[in-house]
Amino acid sequence: MSAAPIEAEVTGTVRTPGPRRESLPTAGPAPLAPRARLLPALGAVYRAQLSRARVARIPLLFVATFQSVGIMILMRGVVDGGDEARAVVAGSAVLVVAFVALNLLAQYFGQLRATGGLDHYATLPVPPAAVVLGAAGAYASFTAPGTLVTALIGCGLFGLPVAHVWILLAVVPLAGAALAGLGAAFGLLAPRPELATLLGQLGMSAALLLGVLPADHLPQPIQWCRDLLPSTYGVEAFARTFTARPDWLVVLGDLGVCAGVGVVSLAVATWAYRRAAVAGPR
Repeated sequence: MSAAPIEAEVTGTVRTPGPRRESLPTAGPAPLAPRARLLPALGAVYRAQLSRARVARIPLLFVATFQSVGIMILMRGVVDGGDEARAVVAGSAVLVVAFVALNLLAQYFGQLRATGGLDHYATLPVPPAAVVLGAAGAYASFTAPGTLVTALIGCGLFGLPVAHVWILLAVVPLAGAALAGLGAAFGLLAPRPELATLLGQLGMSAALLLGVLPADHLPQPIQWCRDLLPSTYGVEAFARTFTARPDWLVVLGDLGVCAGVGVVSLAVATWAYRRAAVAGPR
């Protein structure tokens, strides 16, 4: 007996043979779009971050500038002129960069990691370096107006020449890159956003104490710590331009140190971004 009548008796239905269908070929996965190149992706992230920072960080930039100007006014009662005045003005100007590029960027990446915001960037076809460099560049660029205003007010308070203030066009991006990479690394490596905020605050406090105060008045161990701070070389480069005949080779050497530290700190921040993106929020 065939199987068809048995099946009909059990189920009450009769299955009639139909035309045989050809099996369709299984479609493979669609090819992904090519990964964005570094420079176009960097430009896109930079513009997006700059737009966001312009809306959300203007009050904080005002606070950073007001803080630096207030420090110079307080120091005006203690410092009369000379090397001390140059150190105060240069340190106060670079302090604006430290407040935004180091402190605020550490908080930003710390919150981004804690809330899972890194997942948004991880889904985009952009290199990790573009995310870190774009955010760091936007925050560093955002400090330029406050740094210039602080420098001009300081020159007026202490009677310093403004002929070479244009050196800030090199000091701000180079010192900003070094500090922004450090701030991004703090935010991405800290296990909690509160710790990222603490590290950013400590870094800004170090830039304040070691950058604004004249180096000759600091104990020798503190001077060694000062040499390890990336913003110190931006301060030194700016302070040397207040003399009648600046030693431009030494200025370029200080800026070169800033550039080298910036490359290393941004590379560490890029590695920390890859690590945090894989680990996910905590």
